[in-house]
Amino acid sequence: MEYRLNRKGEKISVLGYGCMRFTTKAGSIDLDKAESEIMEAIKNGVNYFDTAYVYSGSEVALGEILHRNNVRKDIQIATKLPQYLVSSRSALDRYFDEELKRLQTDYVDYYLMHHMTAKTQWDKLVRLGVIEWIAEKKANGSIKNIGFSYHGNTEDFIGILDAYDWDFCQIQYNYVDEHTQAGRAGLEHAEEKGIPVVIMEPLRGGKLVNLLPEKAKTAIKNYEKGYSPAELGLRWLWNQPGVTCVLSGMNSLDMVRENCRIASDAKANSFTDEDFKLVEQVKEAISETELVGCTGCRYCMPCPKGVDIPALFRCYNMTTLDSKREARFEYAQTVGLKDEPGFATQCIECGKCEAHCPQSIPIREKIKEADRVVRPIPYRIGINVVRKFMLRK
Repeated sequence: MEYRLNRKGEKISVLGYGCMRFTTKAGSIDLDKAESEIMEAIKNGVNYFDTAYVYSGSEVALGEILHRNNVRKDIQIATKLPQYLVSSRSALDRYFDEELKRLQTDYVDYYLMHHMTAKTQWDKLVRLGVIEWIAEKKANGSIKNIGFSYHGNTEDFIGILDAYDWDFCQIQYNYVDEHTQAGRAGLEHAEEKGIPVVIMEPLRGGKLVNLLPEKAKTAIKNYEKGYSPAELGLRWLWNQPGVTCVLSGMNSLDMVRENCRIASDAKANSFTDEDFKLVEQVKEAISETELVGCTGCRYCMPCPKGVDIPALFRCYNMTTLDSKREARFEYAQTVGLKDEPGFATQCIECGKCEAHCPQSIPIREKIKEADRVVRPIPYRIGINVVRKFMLRK
């Protein structure tokens, strides 16, 4: 197992165990199966285990497995505060104390503000006294490292990152999402500040393995190094020195062993020109299935009325690789929950975007088409409700 360092010089395994996708049986987590997989991961050097308050049964299962095997001291637990449910200083303690009980521990190694999408969420927590609360927990040793997980745009990510002296952060990042959400720009900004970055959704929940176009699968299969689709995606991430740990929601012994094998020699700056060419081939094959030929160059921006054109087209194109449901959820997170959302209905059809588009996309027509797909009426209503709840000042 390869390891990289946190800000204190402590080792974190490059492969982290994402505990959101434990196998269930009769509606509950199959504890014995999860135990065998977790213990196999620990045996192979994995020391970072990620869960959250809202992952149903996950904290309890992880806590019980670690207690049964007396391995708490050998691993590092990351869990998350449901900041979107917090409306008072007392709630901070209430959720945290419940998590400690679930996990059967008196400290958390890595504690995150969960699912941040806009800097206003952090600002609200600050007004509730979260900075003082963090200082207290660090002083008494119940929190070792503080961070946040993020699903929003690059600008807000950098705003949150710069607003506090974070120990680490967690972002969605893979070779398809290289320039979305926090993106490469966010990763590199964190690296410049010396802040470790944990990666979630490295394979888009398996989509970059199971739902690749046949042309992409063939290119990978014919590659001389014998990479699997999963190995290509993981090695692309570990090639980047700013990536500290990559989470994988492993739910089989075969998956644990295979990922640990790959992580055993996952070194930064090890990609060859041929490796990069393969990634570009795969991305090109994916782009051929897209509904709009948008390259994300952003020449169409800024829109005078604030429409986020590249984000809309990206989510629209997601429907060919993922699903409409997932694309709609992504759009709600990254556009709908911004302080100033950039919906297509804000367009006044001035045409400035089309005048600058290198791909000659009929943007005014296509954004209407895309909006109907990624933001149908039920989602419009839902986004408005969630905005009032999550972005309240």
